[in-house]
Amino acid sequence: MQAPLALDRLLRPRSVVIVGASDKPGSLGALVLANLERQGFAGPIHLVNPKRSEIGGRPCVASVDDLPPGIDAAVLAIPRAGVLDVIRGLAARSVGAAVVFSAGFAEDGPQGLADQEEIGRIARDAGMVVEGPNCLGLVNFVARVSLTFITMPEARAVGPRRVGIVSQSGAMAAVLATTFIARDVPLSAYISTGNEAASGVEDYLAHLVASPETAVIAMVVEHFRRPAAFLAAARAARAAGKTIVLLHPGSSDAGAASAATHTGAMAGSYAVMKVHAEAAGVIVVASLEELGDVTEIAVRFANLPRGGVGIVAESGALKAMLLDLSEAVALDLPPLGDADSPALRAALPAFVPVSNPTDITAQGLIDPGLYGRTIAALLGDDRIDTVLVTLIQTEPGTSGIKFAAVAEALDAGGMTKPVIVAGVDEGGEVAPSDIARLRGLGVVYLPTPERAVRALARIGGCAATVVQAVGGGEGLAGLPPAGSIVPEYRAKELLSPYGIDVPGFELTQTVAAAVAAADRLGYPVVLKAQAAALPHKSDAGGVIIGLADAAAVAAGWERLHANLAASRPGLDLDGVLVEAMAAKGVELIVGARRDPAWGPTLLVGFGGVAAELLHDVVLLPPGLSRAEIVAAIRTLRLAPLLDGFRGAPACDIDAVAAIIEALGRVVGATPGITEVDLNPVVAYPYGALVLDALIST
Repeated sequence: MQAPLALDRLLRPRSVVIVGASDKPGSLGALVLANLERQGFAGPIHLVNPKRSEIGGRPCVASVDDLPPGIDAAVLAIPRAGVLDVIRGLAARSVGAAVVFSAGFAEDGPQGLADQEEIGRIARDAGMVVEGPNCLGLVNFVARVSLTFITMPEARAVGPRRVGIVSQSGAMAAVLATTFIARDVPLSAYISTGNEAASGVEDYLAHLVASPETAVIAMVVEHFRRPAAFLAAARAARAAGKTIVLLHPGSSDAGAASAATHTGAMAGSYAVMKVHAEAAGVIVVASLEELGDVTEIAVRFANLPRGGVGIVAESGALKAMLLDLSEAVALDLPPLGDADSPALRAALPAFVPVSNPTDITAQGLIDPGLYGRTIAALLGDDRIDTVLVTLIQTEPGTSGIKFAAVAEALDAGGMTKPVIVAGVDEGGEVAPSDIARLRGLGVVYLPTPERAVRALARIGGCAATVVQAVGGGEGLAGLPPAGSIVPEYRAKELLSPYGIDVPGFELTQTVAAAVAAADRLGYPVVLKAQAAALPHKSDAGGVIIGLADAAAVAAGWERLHANLAASRPGLDLDGVLVEAMAAKGVELIVGARRDPAWGPTLLVGFGGVAAELLHDVVLLPPGLSRAEIVAAIRTLRLAPLLDGFRGAPACDIDAVAAIIEALGRVVGATPGITEVDLNPVVAYPYGALVLDALIST
């Protein structure tokens, strides 16, 4: 495990040098200097420009060789061609950190990659932190240090809970910072990492997790170079009560290809990344809009709103739309009625039925106190964890009445649970002071209720507990060398002692032995050809089923060998497996794969066409509890088949989950396993059996 980088000299520098300093309007060097001066940087600012002796009244030297030793941070606002020499010179002067804006490195071909790797080598040898290349720098909003050429609005919001931004994309880091500043969300830092020659998102994440100034970290990451370090930092964040919200472009094939081109790195599997990130407590979002919304909710409410949501609406049509959307995104809306909600019944006019969402109609304009009474009743209901108030904002007069009524009610009664206010008609005129007043009370304001519903559903779907990394324990012994296939009979011998149930079987070498084995196992039986070079036996005619007596076994033996002689001449068999033929049940597939970057990942789904055509599978991290595995199985589209569809008996889902749980333990404890395929796994009313198994090393 790589030791964490010491980032203080970069993020809290006491002295700065701008290489490529300039007073030319719009130049990178001029913009960096202007940002430092505007932020009131109190330490020495050194300037390097071979053509100038002073800039803006500050002395300027011709080369980094003329700098005093030990400057904390350097900003390289120079063309790509000069970067390597300057990095060498900075290392020789014991500069602590460098920010490299220039592009044209790993994303620009073999020579660019070689030069980027050289930057990394120099940095490691000198103990120097390098941010970039191909980055937009950083801003430490707490220390008021700006090492970027981006000019952003003044960040005035303060508070004990702040957001830190870490993004490989500098543009997205700046966009997020601007978004949060406009929403009055307190910021701790904005950091763009670019191509990550010598420091990466994992390093900055670990730093922010350890920083008392940061409560929530918003991330835009196209490629994790050190997934284990990221997951360790994510688990540490959850343990410290901090929230990480991640946007990971590249879920589509085209997006993944674009990410690789943009960052100079090969993009990994999005689905595998998502499984492991969420298991470590990260909230993975699908869009930049969601990233902003979920992050704001997380920073304003220290206790994430994961429970039931109560919605106040002003329209029956909107109520129906929100019910539809909530069901689609699995947002928990506890049903409320007259009989079980006395406080809400008392708050509402007699003609308004109690429901969730509650449609108060336009009555709030006649009786503005209705907003406060309705909100108070929902806040006092133990079934409701979060209140969403949707307001129609058609014109300023009515908007002002509604916003004032909500704010006054919350100001007077206290906000005991998270409250979100969402406008219905985006673009409706609302006084900025009305929104500011709500935010001052700790309320999240969003432009549409759909955004609020999606953000709350995303947070609600985040696991309340973190799955710890698996490993250790007793793994499989006697595996062949890497790159080998373990055939079915041997895979079953290895796996069955761990609680992975299989039918009775015997490996045989002669037809007489096969008949004797069938007599012992009981008829009917199946014959299966066994060889590491024959992973797909059925395709070669190497499986004969439904053999009801000794004569059928003998005939089946001859037919199996004739099939193989025609389809795979010269194949050397380990033997023929004789197996008790299993009864029909519901067929599933269960598997595991060790990703080179993310480690073991489990898969469960329905077999045959359902897996191949419908992609009705779900990925799981090892280490889930039995109940969590059962819950995941129930998310499959065909899960009703397990509950006794059309009069069939219900299946033992717990037995299927037990197989998955055991497989996770085995793969986690056996680094030599690359892949395991259990297909099919047949579920019965009592128990489940693995009918075929392969292990790849």
